[in-house]
Amino acid sequence: MNYKIYLYAFFLFISIYMLSGINFEKFMRKNKVMEARLLIMALGFIFSYLLTNFVVDFLNL
Repeated sequence: MNYKIYLYAFFLFISIYMLSGINFEKFMRKNKVMEARLLIMALGFIFSYLLTNFVVDFLNL
């Protein structure tokens, strides 16, 4: 169970790195930098949770 913490951290960095390649300026209003950063962080946590659960379930087969 302790390995899930490492997977969460690993996939968090991977997902934030992945999301940094997307240009969110097209989707966000001007001068809303903080909101765009919070969106990236929230999506990073969501993707890391989903990827970790997928890997753990896949390995438990």
